Amino acid sequence: MDVAALSRHAARELGEETGVEQPAEGLTLWCLTRGTNGNVGVQFLAPSRPAPLLCERFTALLSSETARDNDPELDRMALLRSETDLTARGGTHVDYLEPVIHRYFAS
Repeated sequence: MDVAALSRHAARELGEETGVEQPAEGLTLWCLTRGTNGNVGVQFLAPSRPAPLLCERFTALLSSETARDNDPELDRMALLRSETDLTARGGTHVDYLEPVIHRYFAS
């Protein structure tokens, strides 16, 4: 896959999982990661948006999926404001998330 194809996929996933629509051309390839299990993560940055808007879009997506008797891919969203927010949340997540969060807040 090339960067354009990955960007289109990332834009589609962003909309499907969060309710936030973003043209692929507005995403910026940011980093590639390899998890401890060998999985590869390709991260793109989207333009910044206000937290209330992100929460509103996600809530609307959940309501829409529930109304159609579909199980949403994600049932919660967390907005992290620091590296310690990830640790404080606990639970499971993809193994490459912690290094990505570290890199984001270090930049």
